[in-house]
Amino acid sequence: MAHREVDNNAISDQPQISNIVGFDPPKKPKRNKYAIACSVLASMTSVLLGYDFGVISGAIIYIKEDLKISDVEVEILVGILNLYCLIGSFAAGRTSDWIGRRYTIMVAQVIFFVGAILMGLATNYAFLMVGRFVVGVAVGFGLMIAPVYTAEVSPASSRGFLTSFTEVFINGGILLGYVSNYAFSKLPTHLGWRLMLGAGSIPAVIIGLVVLALPESPRWLVMQGRLGDAKRVLDKISASKEESEIRLADIKRVAGISEDCTDDVVLVPKQNHGEQVWKDLVLHPTASVRHALIAAVGIHFFQQSSGIDSVVLYSPRIFEKAGITSTNDKLLATVAVGFTKTIFILVATFLLDRIGRRPLLLTSVAGMILSLATLAIGLTIIDHSDQKLTWAVALCIAMVLA
Repeated sequence: MAHREVDNNAISDQPQISNIVGFDPPKKPKRNKYAIACSVLASMTSVLLGYDFGVISGAIIYIKEDLKISDVEVEILVGILNLYCLIGSFAAGRTSDWIGRRYTIMVAQVIFFVGAILMGLATNYAFLMVGRFVVGVAVGFGLMIAPVYTAEVSPASSRGFLTSFTEVFINGGILLGYVSNYAFSKLPTHLGWRLMLGAGSIPAVIIGLVVLALPESPRWLVMQGRLGDAKRVLDKISASKEESEIRLADIKRVAGISEDCTDDVVLVPKQNHGEQVWKDLVLHPTASVRHALIAAVGIHFFQQSSGIDSVVLYSPRIFEKAGITSTNDKLLATVAVGFTKTIFILVATFLLDRIGRRPLLLTSVAGMILSLATLAIGLTIIDHSDQKLTWAVALCIAMVLA
């Protein structure tokens, strides 16, 4: 009896332990496969930018030889895409508000298809620049609208994971561009580069057809007053009915629609075109908004100004500088760059929600500093050497991959 009393007292003195043992931790929200599929398919639009980046790096070798253009004209042809993308990005915002996110993605594919065909048929530098302009506008459209659509379709629990697929497909497109370079490099010079550029019309057609299967963004549907359609889409892309109702209520509140409204079609209060948002961001931001703005713009600015994109765009010329003289070997080396980029963007995508954005960003920055500095040192050593240094060539290739 005494022994049983001691045991009972021991148990009664430790209620917290029994509670902890019986505690059922919150379950991780299930990922909606339909929402994931929609986000991934929309992100495929980014393949177009990646393809153009990758293919132009190899095609420019043959374009320069065939059209007899100067280095300055090469630089303009390669670098001006970013300027044309700005035009497309600004136009895409209004277009997506007017015809919807899904049809804007389709417009991007049609424009890119036309641009790729124009570049493939180019007979001179001016003609090629016209095609380049059309492609740039299309890429701007796609780059702006795909992340918007993905963010509006994906649940909050997996939004970071799904929006990162834009980068995955950019790198996949770069790899496709490099493979296209290698595949058509055996053809006559005047034909090879035209097929490299014109082949970009194929993924544009495929993605355009795929987009037909996507639902419209529920946010856009609510902004048009189509609450019934928005609810049906949200029911498909949400993990539960409760989540669907919460998301619909949030969107209705932003649109200025009463949360109690249950009509399928309503008249939505007239929305401005973002003028107030720009004023709040630029003219009189709060301290927290100013901090976020500086961080966001600063990250993107320094990422581009680091010159890391130029390594991708001019990788064949970097390999040539390093001592690889065979065109075939240079294009094979660029394919290796594409594989490396694609593999590690996939690694980053799956680590994004597990490790966090900041540690990955800081690791990436450190890697860029180290690889760019070492690449510069390696190329300088090669440039000042009278004989071929195999170790320096291997170092440069390793740093481009790094």
